Amino acid sequence: MTWLVMQHMWFEGPAGIGAVAAERGIELRIIRTDQGEPVPSVDALDAYDGIIVLGGAMGAMDDREHPQLAAERALLAAAVERQVPVLGVCLGAQLLAIAAGGHLLDGDGSEDGIGSVELTAAGLDDAVLGAAGSPMPVLHWHQDTYSLPPGAVHLARNDRYEQQAFRLGTNAYGVQFHLEMGGAEVATLRDDFPRDAPLDPDDADVVASVGRDVFRRFFDVAAARSHG
Repeated sequence: MTWLVMQHMWFEGPAGIGAVAAERGIELRIIRTDQGEPVPSVDALDAYDGIIVLGGAMGAMDDREHPQLAAERALLAAAVERQVPVLGVCLGAQLLAIAAGGHLLDGDGSEDGIGSVELTAAGLDDAVLGAAGSPMPVLHWHQDTYSLPPGAVHLARNDRYEQQAFRLGTNAYGVQFHLEMGGAEVATLRDDFPRDAPLDPDDADVVASVGRDVFRRFFDVAAARSHG
């Protein structure tokens, strides 16, 4: 199995997602858009079993400075239409929401550091997020948000941002937060966060542990589609 990964920044790689993919024997083809690698065309979608779109510091509609974003949204729109599994993380969740008919919105200030989200009733019943329980520990690192796309299922929220996670169909997920970064990753990023952001490495390791279980369930859902 081969999954396509869109990576926008050197420090926002697959991390825990990649570790779980390796457990499952999944090969990740990582496209480094920050190094000028082109986004595969929609015609190339059939070569992949799923798509993962990671985070980044740019805005999801900053096409003038980052023209590859339009190609990513087109690829995500096609993936949703063809029911190809998708996992969008932070920026990736915003791109997925826009590709499916939602809108990018200005947030109410940045949300940074270790925190939590509450699962909605649908989130508690969800095959991927539900077993994590509520509240679920996460790493926040965003300031933009999005409107829920038509037909999407709202999975998670908190007091700062109503839109924290959603599902389209059965196997396309957008999570506004990070679950892939543990203490080692967070330690290297301390200077990139606000000074008062809670970033205890032990707490980050708890987030990453929860995340690995979430990613295992996500790949299970994706595998069920491929064998269905």
